[in-house]
Amino acid sequence: MISVTDLCFSRADGDQVQTLFDDFSFEVSTKEQVALLGDSGSGKTTLLHLLAGLLTPDGGQIIINGEVISAYNDKQLAHYRRKIGLIFQHYQLLDCLTVKQNILFQHQLNYPNQTAKEFDLLIEQLGLNGKLNKLPHQLSGGEQQRVGIVRALINQPKLILADEPTGNLDQARSHQVVEMLTSLCKERQINLIMVTHSQQLTQYFDTVKVLANGQFNE
Repeated sequence: MISVTDLCFSRADGDQVQTLFDDFSFEVSTKEQVALLGDSGSGKTTLLHLLAGLLTPDGGQIIINGEVISAYNDKQLAHYRRKIGLIFQHYQLLDCLTVKQNILFQHQLNYPNQTAKEFDLLIEQLGLNGKLNKLPHQLSGGEQQRVGIVRALINQPKLILADEPTGNLDQARSHQVVEMLTSLCKERQINLIMVTHSQQLTQYFDTVKVLANGQFNE
């Protein structure tokens, strides 16, 4: 479960200070899947980064599955981030590593003595069996994003945060990727929050929230 209470966050914008959130509160229930819409600059990605512990709020409280991450120090946040899945618009794959190496790289750093139990199943489910020894530049955009999904799921997280994961894909591939992602998260009972600009992609989600002026307009 995600609980955000009285969240405050501002950022520098040239010589000005822009307040993105002021006493912003919301909850996401366990296993709920949320599509997050909003105009550019509304704070969607900033909110995702706050939930990921990549940014620190100026005030308020963020609780993720019982962890008060808003009170964590850098070391505690690093440990917390190992337990969630992050999916990015630009894939964030390492060009010099194969598909298999990209998927397992972070897992092996975090859990050097543990086998990635879900690896074979996820590779099968996302149709990457014939791609494991290829480099990222040998894959299509949709294939690269599927690699990103496997990488996010491999540690069996309870929460996945996805920042416009279909932003570089055409409409058909966008639907394919989001349908796969939401289906896998539902199957594994994973909370999913995904930032998107596409109203069409919201059909795959339990809940749609629109961020405007630092609040949700549902």
